[in-house]
Amino acid sequence: MSASHDSHDVKNTQFNRRAFCTVGTLSAVAALTPESRLHAQATPVLPAKPSFTSGNGAWTYEFVPNWGDLPEGLQFGGTHGAIAADNAGNIYVSTQSDTGVLVYDPAGKFVRRIAQAYPEVHSLVHAEEGGQEVFYAVVQKGTPNENWLFLKMKIDGTVLQKITAPPEAGFKTPNEWRITAAVPAPDGSIYIANGYGDSRIFKFDSKGNYKSSFAGKGKTDGLCDCSHGLAIDTRYGQPLLLVCDRENLRISHFDLDGKFVAHLSQHMRRPCQVSFHGEHAIVSELQGRVSVLDHDNVPVAFIGDNPQKEQWAKYRLELKDIPTSFFSAAHGCFIDSQANIYISDWNKTGRLTKLKRM
Repeated sequence: MSASHDSHDVKNTQFNRRAFCTVGTLSAVAALTPESRLHAQATPVLPAKPSFTSGNGAWTYEFVPNWGDLPEGLQFGGTHGAIAADNAGNIYVSTQSDTGVLVYDPAGKFVRRIAQAYPEVHSLVHAEEGGQEVFYAVVQKGTPNENWLFLKMKIDGTVLQKITAPPEAGFKTPNEWRITAAVPAPDGSIYIANGYGDSRIFKFDSKGNYKSSFAGKGKTDGLCDCSHGLAIDTRYGQPLLLVCDRENLRISHFDLDGKFVAHLSQHMRRPCQVSFHGEHAIVSELQGRVSVLDHDNVPVAFIGDNPQKEQWAKYRLELKDIPTSFFSAAHGCFIDSQANIYISDWNKTGRLTKLKRM
């Protein structure tokens, strides 16, 4: 970390809980007997760890140190994936390794692993159907015989449904089907984005029967260049399909029949995934930033905005070279009911960050 970053980090140091406890300890020492006071004063008081903040106004965040640390022997392996939560508030983080999907309790304590047979879960969306919690997931690397497939699974990892490349859509070779995201619609339809392939988006019914496709690769309205992330946007009266059109640097709306509606925000920094909190959308951007958009999709805050452009979207970075208060390649994105944000960085080691709303 450069000297300028060290200075910035010191300025961002907050009067945190540890500092408060230190003050309380000194007050207690004053009430001790002279003999015990001498003994107490001989115990060194450790300085509080620096606390880093980012964002602005109501969207100011503190980086929570060591949240979601890995148990010994496990690895993230790139965190080229997603983050979601169940109804109990447990946080699920997909990895780029046979670690599978990690499960943490709300305090960041490791609970268990699921879906270890599918080492590269790229997207993960929680839903509740008939009183049962499920995840809609896209797998890039799976078992030896199953790669690039859609999974619906229980929150314990039990697989309920699979969808592979539909021949009706014109697929002839396995490498043409390179999916990146999947979401369920209110009527049970399933939308799957072929983001690393031809950028088409496919609609299936709830049983996995192919219905139609739309979008495709291009720059003009209604086309995409890497339809990377999908979300159902319910902020505008009718549900709309939000698409992170990553290489066109924009996010767009389509209706649920596949008709292009509008571009919501342009000139973004390679948007990957979106998570909603009320009227706001939180967007992870591969070029070192997280954006908060209001109801009109105007940016109201930038979080972890990395000024070192040479670090943007660089997989080979060493973790020690990425400042704590910045992102190198924000990929997975989730905001919880308390507006805390969770981000997974895409790099060779993997990094998980919790940001606590101030």
